[in-house]
Amino acid sequence: MAVPSPEVVRAAQKASTDMADRETPFLYDEWYVAAFTDEVGRTLLRRTILDRRIVFYRTEAGEAVALADRCAHRSYPLSAGLLDGDTIVCGYHGFRYDVAGDCIEVPSAAKCPRSIGVKRFPLVEQGDLVWIWMGEGDATEPDLHKLPVVSFLTSDDWTRSKGYFHHPGNYVSLHENLLDLTHLSYVHAKSFGTPDYARAPFKTEMKDGYFKIRRSVVPTSLPPVWGDPTGLSGIATAARIATSEFLSPAFHLVSTSFYDDARPEEDRMVFSIHTAHLPTPETHGSTHYFIVHGRDFALADEAVTETMHRQLFTAFQEDVDAMSLLEDTLEHTPPSEMYEISVASDAPSIGMRQYIRRRAAAAAGAA
Repeated sequence: MAVPSPEVVRAAQKASTDMADRETPFLYDEWYVAAFTDEVGRTLLRRTILDRRIVFYRTEAGEAVALADRCAHRSYPLSAGLLDGDTIVCGYHGFRYDVAGDCIEVPSAAKCPRSIGVKRFPLVEQGDLVWIWMGEGDATEPDLHKLPVVSFLTSDDWTRSKGYFHHPGNYVSLHENLLDLTHLSYVHAKSFGTPDYARAPFKTEMKDGYFKIRRSVVPTSLPPVWGDPTGLSGIATAARIATSEFLSPAFHLVSTSFYDDARPEEDRMVFSIHTAHLPTPETHGSTHYFIVHGRDFALADEAVTETMHRQLFTAFQEDVDAMSLLEDTLEHTPPSEMYEISVASDAPSIGMRQYIRRRAAAAAGAA
């Protein structure tokens, strides 16, 4: 059997110590997707983000609010209380909190004591997304320059659909899955993968905080989810140019262009899609997986939107299922037997994991 030698195993284990994994501390000084905009309304919404319980609601004027989901008195969850106007009344002893998180009423006290309150988290709404800033310490004040701004999320030139998965796994492995799309030929063999995808040539680009891999599958035959709406079905000379980009710990963008490579460049119709993969850690072992998919063709065709959404989210469920199997294997592998062997196409994934690990270590050192 071609079992790696003890020296190779030790080298692989040593290399892994420089890469983020499911035990790596969270990066709090980032914008994460907390919810879709239509999830936050006049009903208290409880959600755990980066191991912190948070309650969301909208004021009567429509402003989205996020507060720590714990009454300052005896830690009863505010999400189990009552939304009264723009305030939350704790369901245990009636302490009332305003939109700033300040306690403004204690029923058992004639005068509300000062300096009682809970943390309010900054929010920004962008298209269908509600972003939250989880900064602590020196990073408490939100850095708007870190807010991902991608035009297709709000532009009328794109038609979008969205969905959500509760992923029973770590967000780092989900990012790695998105950076190595070699798996399309295998995990997605029954959906939008093709046999030639894994062997197609690729180029990588890496710099601090940004990691990209671009794969050119030319010529190819497109699966129905792309071939049917573009009119490229049955064409053996189709091109599928896919780019996967890690933009932040909370934002991963996959962009793909399709065209008939047999036609002259000046005479070809190019069809483009973007998919924003938005993993927000819930805990170290679970992830809120938000997805927004967009296309720049057949913009007003609702049937295309419905069909593509159904087929795509079937494929994304395949990712969640595969990552769940991976997490189960990690859970049941003794540390002494745990090692991973990397190949050339893993370079962006390794860079991404090293980047997250460095930042986590720097944050721990600063703390």
